[in-house]
Amino acid sequence: MMMAKCIQLDMECASICYAAAQLMSLGSSQVKEICSICAQACDDCAAECGQHDNEHCQECAEACKKCAEECRKM
Repeated sequence: MMMAKCIQLDMECASICYAAAQLMSLGSSQVKEICSICAQACDDCAAECGQHDNEHCQECAEACKKCAEECRKM
């Protein structure tokens, strides 16, 4: 399946973003580390989704780029 890698990275990225948000809301001492991992997952997802021409993938790539940027500010 052509989109299998894209879908896998989407699900991984969503999971790590959710976990990062939860840990931030808890005031975790691990925020810097989790946000670093989240930024990398977002970068990977953006790179994969950015290769596909459909609108959904392009929107996802842009959202992932913005998320990675915000994570790096933590």
